[in-house]
Amino acid sequence: MLGAIIGDIVGSVYEWNNIKTKDFPLFRDDCFFTDDSVMTCAVAQAIMDGGKRDDFIDEMKKYGRMYPDSGYGGRFVEWVLTNNRKPYNSFGNGSAMRVSPCGWIMDCDSYAKTGQWPKKGSELARLSAEVTHNHPEGIKGALATADAIFLSRYYFGGFHHKGEAPISDDPEECKRRIKEHIENKYGYDLSKTLDEIRPTYRFNETCQETVPEAIIAFLESNDFEDAIRNAISLGGDSDTLAAITGSIAEAAYGIPEPIQKKAYAYLDKPLRDTLSKWNQFISKAG
Repeated sequence: MLGAIIGDIVGSVYEWNNIKTKDFPLFRDDCFFTDDSVMTCAVAQAIMDGGKRDDFIDEMKKYGRMYPDSGYGGRFVEWVLTNNRKPYNSFGNGSAMRVSPCGWIMDCDSYAKTGQWPKKGSELARLSAEVTHNHPEGIKGALATADAIFLSRYYFGGFHHKGEAPISDDPEECKRRIKEHIENKYGYDLSKTLDEIRPTYRFNETCQETVPEAIIAFLESNDFEDAIRNAISLGGDSDTLAAITGSIAEAAYGIPEPIQKKAYAYLDKPLRDTLSKWNQFISKAG
């Protein structure tokens, strides 16, 4: 979850001022959190509330009204500020940038022991999208991101099925399996390289043109910071790209403590409190 927030903060100053390089200061004084961080916290709080459809709606509206000027899309603002509780068939990348808490609910230990895909986290990821982004592509973007987070936790964390050996000491094999899963299950083309994407990539707020690129930014990375830099270097919807990439990279690599501390300095007390509660919640959940 914090990985998504860090990606959002770092990318905030480049969303409308794209750069096509990895050579930039990771945190600038004028960086700030945007709707990506706010809604990620809303999803986390909804899960802590019980993870029902109404919980997601209530918390998104609550957090959206707490932070009304955070850069939401027009239809989402209208949904937040009115009494409307129905989705509006969006396939925007908002469903993927806020989904990261769901990927941490998915049970690695159970999957290792039973081989049964963890339904709970997938159901939460679907719900977190459907309350607004109920277009098939909006749902797919959220599910693919949650799967990438879960599988990063699973493979990089040393989990493995009975009779298999762990592959946590082979990052490239971990990534190969994650890539294969996402391509086969969701049909995203992850074959392009960042160097092939970068020259012509432009601002795009759809899941279809954000989620694959964000996953590729992770696949080509060698640590958390490198993943964030990869995402920013593509241009486009920089804060959201980096939020999605950062959410996956956190699950694979963890986040260096200095980067964590720096990111917290950009958040206000309510968001820091939500993060603290979430960390306690996840710790107790196992």
